Amino acid sequence: MKAKLALENGLVLTGESFGASGEITGEVVFNTSMSGYQEIFTDPSYNGQIITMTYPMIGNYGINLDDVESRKPQVAGVVVKEYFEQYSNFRASESLGSWLKRHNVIAIQGVDTRMITKLLRTGGAMRGVLSTGDMDDESLLAKVAASPVMDGLDLANIVTCEEPYGWGDVDTTTFALPALVPMSMNGQRFNVIAYDYGIKQNILRRLTSYGCKVTVVPTDHSSEEILERNPDGIFLSNGPGDPAAVKVAIENIKKLVGKKPIFGICLGHQLLGLALGAKTFKLKFGHRGANHPVKNIITNKIEITSQNHGFAVDPKTLEARGLEITHVNLNDGTNEGFRHREYPLFCVQYHPEASPGPHDSDYLFKDFIQMMKTGDLVRTPDSVGTR
Repeated sequence: MKAKLALENGLVLTGESFGASGEITGEVVFNTSMSGYQEIFTDPSYNGQIITMTYPMIGNYGINLDDVESRKPQVAGVVVKEYFEQYSNFRASESLGSWLKRHNVIAIQGVDTRMITKLLRTGGAMRGVLSTGDMDDESLLAKVAASPVMDGLDLANIVTCEEPYGWGDVDTTTFALPALVPMSMNGQRFNVIAYDYGIKQNILRRLTSYGCKVTVVPTDHSSEEILERNPDGIFLSNGPGDPAAVKVAIENIKKLVGKKPIFGICLGHQLLGLALGAKTFKLKFGHRGANHPVKNIITNKIEITSQNHGFAVDPKTLEARGLEITHVNLNDGTNEGFRHREYPLFCVQYHPEASPGPHDSDYLFKDFIQMMKTGDLVRTPDSVGTR
């Protein structure tokens, strides 16, 4: 079946459908990862986006039940150069195409993804329409022009959980949420409350692997309720969209600063910055991939990181708020992490849990454990970067 991708700049590309039938609008972005398409497509941070994969062949290892980051695909659409239907992997249970069809995700192959990527790098992320119908180019472009701009939308409220749950009470295969029951510590030392702005499953796995009992709460869970639970630490998760639009979360974080140790990543990093008085701005085409170099300026070490975000914290607005920059992106110099000079909190823009991606930054979970243990990690000279 024929499919078309229409872009905001007037370009219309024709290819072949390998997902669901229909039509979808979204923000067209690109991801430079060479593997991990299943984790990428189920990452809630991609809500509302049409993902262009720069790696030329996608689908060769199929889909399995283990490598999902949420209960379903979160992307609006998928764009690839070449889709491979005949998958080969001992864990695979179905093809990528059948999985996308089952979850009603539109996908196109046979288009020049290198050209699309270069256009997005030059002109920035742009709106687009992905369609499998017979609509003419002019009609598709008119739909692109009429589609909503995602900036200013609270997308975290769309992907968050509906009610609090304990990660130990979740069937991770189906991500079903059973009735809540009291959990014992089961040898877990630290009680962590994780705000779900679009949290990935592997974050929860890493926290529990370091001895944390994790309770996940929705975006609008009040700071008063958090403090009543008396956690050892608070985790601020990744998520989609414009951080300035998640106003309820920002106000709750303001009331939690200084009360409990806090660790934030990705959108949680941006929300923490806004809560502390810093500013955020939209990147031209974002950072999305498993190969972004970041320098830890506390330890002077380089990390290859997994990233997925379209906004960043303005580093010029940090120092006056008592914040110290800890990490910087080596591609464009943007801020990748900061910590407070007085309060027990730190955050990074990238994904230390990897999945997909390298494991260079996993030490940050150890730092969070140490901060909950001592309540004073930020005062230790080599705290961020202890391995």
